Amino acid sequence: MKRRYFALLAFLFLAALAACAQNLDSVLTSMDRAAANFHTVQCDFTADLYQKVVDEHDFQKGTMYFRKQGDSIEMAADMTEPDKKYVLFSNGVVSYFQPSIDQVTQYNAGKNKAEVESYLVLGFGGGGHALTNSYNVQFGGMEQVQAVNAGKLLLTPKSQRVHNMFQTITLWIDPARGVPVQQRFDEPSGDYRITKYSNIKINQKLSNDAFKLKTNGKTKIVKPNG
Repeated sequence: MKRRYFALLAFLFLAALAACAQNLDSVLTSMDRAAANFHTVQCDFTADLYQKVVDEHDFQKGTMYFRKQGDSIEMAADMTEPDKKYVLFSNGVVSYFQPSIDQVTQYNAGKNKAEVESYLVLGFGGGGHALTNSYNVQFGGMEQVQAVNAGKLLLTPKSQRVHNMFQTITLWIDPARGVPVQQRFDEPSGDYRITKYSNIKINQKLSNDAFKLKTNGKTKIVKPNG
């Protein structure tokens, strides 16, 4: 009797593993399809940035833009709350514009361009199965997020340098469209960032102005690693 019981448990366990593998492959394949047809994405976002050491939350809100340029993806974030800020990633450079002090801080990714791009545009324009090149990927089941029954992907960076920045990254993918409706980045310190995406528009024409900083001739440019 015990032998049959353990055999049944083993069968159910293997069946559960097979189902998880199948669901994971299904979600990754939906991302592959989206990547193959990817040109642009525009979406609204809300972000919760938590700092553990002071136990504080910083909430942000705005609009994000992504577009494919050759073999790369450009990203722009127009933050409207709590105050105006802009972030632009283009040609391996991250530019952070603070209109309140009229200053742009630029970081050149250099030889780390592909790595920086991989998490700045994570899930937008990148294939699903390609994630396994940089991350150990696990399927965390289906969850209701932003009114979508989303596939939850648990990513652990393979690169120690990236792992030192982000201990884990979680994506909630809309299986119908292959794009994230939510992301969570967890740092070793206990800090985290949760970003929710809504009003997602795929492959619609975007103005070039969305990928330009609203600077003027007096704007100060700071290059910490330049």
